[in-house]
This record gives sequence, C-alpha cells and structure tokens, in this order.
Amino acid sequence: MKKFLKFENVTDLDLAQTLDCGQSFRWVEREDGGFDGVAFNRSVTVRLDGTDLYIENADESDRELWHSYFDLGLDYGKIREEISAIHPILADAAKYAPGIRILRQEPYEALCTFIISQNNNIKRIKGIVQRLCEQFGDRLPDGTYAFPDAEKMASLTADDLAPLRAGFRNRYLVDAARKVADGDVDLEKCRSCDYDEARRELMQITGVGVKVADCALLFGLHRIEAFPLDVWMKRAMATLFPGMTPGDFGQYAGIAQQYIFHYSRMNPKLFEQT
Repeated sequence: MKKFLKFENVTDLDLAQTLDCGQSFRWVEREDGGFDGVAFNRSVTVRLDGTDLYIENADESDRELWHSYFDLGLDYGKIREEISAIHPILADAAKYAPGIRILRQEPYEALCTFIISQNNNIKRIKGIVQRLCEQFGDRLPDGTYAFPDAEKMASLTADDLAPLRAGFRNRYLVDAARKVADGDVDLEKCRSCDYDEARRELMQITGVGVKVADCALLFGLHRIEAFPLDVWMKRAMATLFPGMTPGDFGQYAGIAQQYIFHYSRMNPKLFEQT
C-alpha cells in the first residue's frame, strides 16, 4: 500500500503556478496534474484534490518538513489583500495567479540552482540541475538522485563539472561549494541577520551578484522581503510601476515579485507599447 501525507483545507496553492514558475527546478508535471520531484533528499509525488494536498511516498515523520516546504503556515489570501492595495496592476497580478506560494527550499540547493540560472532559461536550467544530481548526488531508493551537498561538491573542480554543460557557471558552483563547506559563507546566518548583511555574505561567492543573492535569500532562506530583479522584472518595473522601487512593496515584497514576474511573463501584450 502506497504511503502518503494528507494536508486538509489547503488554500491559495496551485501546483503548476508554484512548482513551474521558475523558483524550483526539480519538479516535473504528470499527465494527471500531479508533480514528481525531489526535495530535501526525498523523492515524492504531490497532488491537489480540491483543498486536500497529498504528498505520496512520505510518512508522518515528514509532516513538518512538507508543511514548511509549501509554506502552509502563511496566510497568502490575507497577504494578497494587503499587497493588492499597493497598486492596481499588482492587484491584477495577484488575482491572475493566486496559487503561487514561495517554497522553503534547501538553502544550498537554492543557491546553486540560481547560480546556474544566470543568463539561462528554465528548460536548460532543469537539464543542468538534473545532470548535476545524476553525476554527483546520492541515488535514492526509487532511482532518482538527491542534490549533492556542499561538502561533496567542494572536492570537485570546474573541469569535473564539464559534463553538466554549464559553461562559466562551473567555477562559480565550485567556489560556492568550497566557501559554504569551509564556513566562509554562513547560510544559516543569512536567515536572520540584517538583509544587506545577508546579501553581502552571499556575494562573497564568485559570480554571485545582487540578483542571484536575492533569489537565494527569497527561495532558499525565505527572506520574503527580497525582490529579485532580472530582465523581466526590470522591464515590468519600468513599464508597469514607473517611479516605484522594491522597497515600495513592503514586507511581502518577495511574494509581490512572484505575482508580477508570472503575470509579466504570461502577458507579453503588457509591453507591446514599449
């Protein structure tokens, strides 16, 4: 008999909007609308049936982990109401994809995947991440692979990573692994220290600039005040929110950013006059 966890009365969660919007790269949609993926060295299938969330291949001991991963303790409906008052276009964006939640991912994995994301597209990022796990991650019981930890990757060289076909990002990944493994970069410190200090901590890593640091803080350390600005977001800010800055979006700026990012990508007509 297949084991599973069930979370009841789950609202403000759409699996496709959350798992395939560019914040995580290890989930694959199934024909039945569920998603197969690996997180925290666990290979699972997740499904939504109405307001019931099922995590297959998980047991009761993992309830807290998955509750945290999908950020089920945060009232996204209330947050949407609050941030929708900031600007009418933000209200439209929040209404367009009300099922986006910010995943609480493993911090080192999130850091690495957003290093890989630089000047890249989602399909290619997923391929590189998959090859990284297959080459250097531990094989899990169902034949999938865990994400390799910093200690394992710290023993590698940029040449070792050549099969990933990640190009210039290989040396950035190695530098990140070594600095995290050696304690030169303290990811746990970045959860609670001053935001600018957390950003500076991550930017000690070769190749990590403001945007990658902000992504790692938002998606790996749940610093939901983070507001990553990539090409899409810079264009959206200039076109849809002229004169506004990330600070204008308040304490839930990172959630607002995800609504804007998804809304902008899915509605290119917003930019036809630019």
